[in-house]
Amino acid sequence: MSRILLVRHGQASFGAADYDNLSDTGHEQSRVLGAALAARGIVPDVVVAGEMRRHHQTAAGVLEGAGLPGAVEVDPGWNEFDHLQVLAVHDQPSTAEGESEKAAFQRWFEEATLRWTSGEHDDAYDESFTAFASRVQAALADLAASLPRGGTALVLTSGGPVAWVCASLLADDAPARTGLWMRLNPVSVNTGTSTVVRGSRGTTLVAFNAHDHLSPDLLTYR
Repeated sequence: MSRILLVRHGQASFGAADYDNLSDTGHEQSRVLGAALAARGIVPDVVVAGEMRRHHQTAAGVLEGAGLPGAVEVDPGWNEFDHLQVLAVHDQPSTAEGESEKAAFQRWFEEATLRWTSGEHDDAYDESFTAFASRVQAALADLAASLPRGGTALVLTSGGPVAWVCASLLADDAPARTGLWMRLNPVSVNTGTSTVVRGSRGTTLVAFNAHDHLSPDLLTYR
């Protein structure tokens, strides 16, 4: 069987002017994951990343931690959806009495994402949810088809694409996949690793969001 390891990027700079930049913790998470992969004897035949800076910073850290050469292929199919636009087209709700700023933001993000995934306002977005899902699905299919038998690919991407791949492999129809994506995406751990295998039974998810390489002080979700 061939194997694809889908890795969410290390912790980015949430709340900073430039989110697309790993924090110190994110860099350390990446190096720790690389060391853990090396300790398990995992040497990828190909390393693929989306176009985001955080994807490539994570790739660099993983390769450094694993002691591997730094060749990384770029595939925009693994880019995250534009969460800033998804938020921008949905009015930010007022903070409820006693609600923390973090909780208020999470509520705004969930409401905005629900609007995006509904398919009822596609003209408001540069990329609809359906287009996002199709893009990620195509990236997965292309990568799986290119891998030699027994080969391993390491993909550095974001929580949205990882959650969609997992949801699409677990649920049978579009509404169920969308609902599952909504549940998986928020719990994706930074440098959490999901494993997809391809063999005689097709493409199968065998692990989601594994993060046993992280100590408690390195466990983050943003």
